[in-house]
Amino acid sequence: MTELVIPQGELLRSRVVSDVRTVLLEALDRSLTGYVVVVPHRDAATGVFTFERGVPVLVYHAGTDAGGERALAVFEDVGPCRIDLYALSLKRLRSVHDGTALSVPPVLPATYLTGDRALIARTRKRAARRADTDVDSAESHAPPPADHDAVAAFLDDADRIETLREQAQKEAKRRAQEWGLDEQLVDREDGVRS
Repeated sequence: MTELVIPQGELLRSRVVSDVRTVLLEALDRSLTGYVVVVPHRDAATGVFTFERGVPVLVYHAGTDAGGERALAVFEDVGPCRIDLYALSLKRLRSVHDGTALSVPPVLPATYLTGDRALIARTRKRAARRADTDVDSAESHAPPPADHDAVAAFLDDADRIETLREQAQKEAKRRAQEWGLDEQLVDREDGVRS
């Protein structure tokens, strides 16, 4: 596996925490889109968690070159560590996520590393909201359906519209004559009865 390369983000906070659970809590509380670098006190190797709107997306541990679910096992008993939180634009972050084998199911880090039912429930709820937002965004950027294209082409055809208008007027006059209402018709252009 090649080393994970993430563009430099904006440092939001750096602090020492008692365990990795705090990484998940803080990212969720901040609705973090970016990443967290984890530096365990008893291990020089760093790890990285990435998040989209507070939901974990990928996990990587540089010391073992493990990623995804395998990396979670490395973080299980990390203990005290320094965490550095970085904000990164969603577009740049997704360029890191695309095609990677380091991703994890959204709720797995909370389940595996904490067992905290409240944190798991919050993460699951946020992940569902994020998925709905992504679907809405994709639909809003989708090309218009073929029917829309046909209507647009029709509306751009002025000659065809004028032909249909003339046909409709002739049909209206014919029916008015049939029903004895021809004296009630008014020519739209000159305002006189036809």
